Amino acid sequence: MSISTRIQRTHPATWVLVSFLLTIVVGTVALKLPVATHAGSLSWLDALFTATSAVCVTGLVVVDTGSCFTVFGQVIILILIQIGGLGVMTVSIVMFRWLGRTISFRQRMIVQNLFSHTPRADIVRLVKHVVLFAAAVELLGVISFTVHWSRELPLTEAVWVAVFHSISAFCNAGFALFPDSMIRYRYDMFLNVTMCALIFIGGIGFPVLYELRQRWSRKGAMRTRLSVHSRAVLVTTAILIPAGAIGFGLLELDAMRATGSPLRAVALSVFQSVTARTAGFNTIDISSLNEATLALLIFLMFIGASPGSCGGGVKTTTLALLVASTISRIRRRRRTSMFYRSIPDETVGRGIALIVMSVAAIALVLFMLLIGESHRFHEAGAVHGIFLQCLFETVSAFGTVGLSMGVTPELWQWGKAWIILLMILGRLGVLTFAYIVVGTGISRDVEFSEQNIMIG
Repeated sequence: MSISTRIQRTHPATWVLVSFLLTIVVGTVALKLPVATHAGSLSWLDALFTATSAVCVTGLVVVDTGSCFTVFGQVIILILIQIGGLGVMTVSIVMFRWLGRTISFRQRMIVQNLFSHTPRADIVRLVKHVVLFAAAVELLGVISFTVHWSRELPLTEAVWVAVFHSISAFCNAGFALFPDSMIRYRYDMFLNVTMCALIFIGGIGFPVLYELRQRWSRKGAMRTRLSVHSRAVLVTTAILIPAGAIGFGLLELDAMRATGSPLRAVALSVFQSVTARTAGFNTIDISSLNEATLALLIFLMFIGASPGSCGGGVKTTTLALLVASTISRIRRRRRTSMFYRSIPDETVGRGIALIVMSVAAIALVLFMLLIGESHRFHEAGAVHGIFLQCLFETVSAFGTVGLSMGVTPELWQWGKAWIILLMILGRLGVLTFAYIVVGTGISRDVEFSEQNIMIG
């Protein structure tokens, strides 16, 4: 088989993986340059970890971004965040169009899988709107943040800090130039609201934003109904954010009372609920939270953002699909339905497979971390805290969240390597890796005679 034939038969998921890996490699080399760090040197593993975290818009760090990296290094990280947030193939298509080159069918298929739940002919137009919309929202964020930080920083520095945090927030990356993330601004309502808005818009999903824009345009689209996908995203998000905030506030009641103001308590709770869904910023010390609160954050991190967004996780639609499927089975209905529409059985099956494989991936990496870290924790006399801490870091890496209990910088080398692999897996999706490994050729199912088994 010729090379050209092999390339033509390569599944689009493979090209997505290759493009991400190449971007990570280039970013690693750039961060390894002496000009990228104040110390003039950074280990290859730490450079690789930082580049992977930026491209996968995770936010987990092994070195402090603000103090370790120079402006050059921070610019490299920001470029990696922007490319990773919008998607490597999205950026490449925009560049091809800018250079006047045609878009291949394979590129259209890749973007189709990233930004649309149903086939559409105007996929290139959708990409154009995605990029322009992202630029407009990030610009508004820059203006808002500049107004805020210009009161305490020189104008030039305030603009750069605003640019960095606006892009990082919109891309749900969680990288911050402050060593305590946003804890020092936990009572700043303007900053909290602006950052939550950027995180929300970046995590709701470009297909939903595009559909809302079409619906509210001047072309009379108001008469059309939102798709099941958009409604599932909006309803699930509308439930998760307030439920997470209420849960956080009740579980951390003493900390909420210490704020001295109901408004501050609400802002603190809402921010953690929003950021736990793959953003990674925090306005409270995560390591100080009690076990029940950490369990709530782990659940939110596992669910993550919505499909076609800058965030990771198993996605809000998967949760909605699982709930709808469970209700349908309890009611003994043959088909899963949502909003008076039947969902294809293949989609339901993919959703269940996604959750099972995600749990398996997290369990595997968690097990490997426990093997490598148990001896160190035992020597430190903190054996009983290792499971929860490693579980939190693992789910944070898979959900591309970036929230941390402070364990990640202390991991052994192989532990960091496992987290790197999990960040890549979480950003691209376990189903994407399954397509690469198993392939998507024609199924040759063999049916046998039925025989029932007991369940439950």
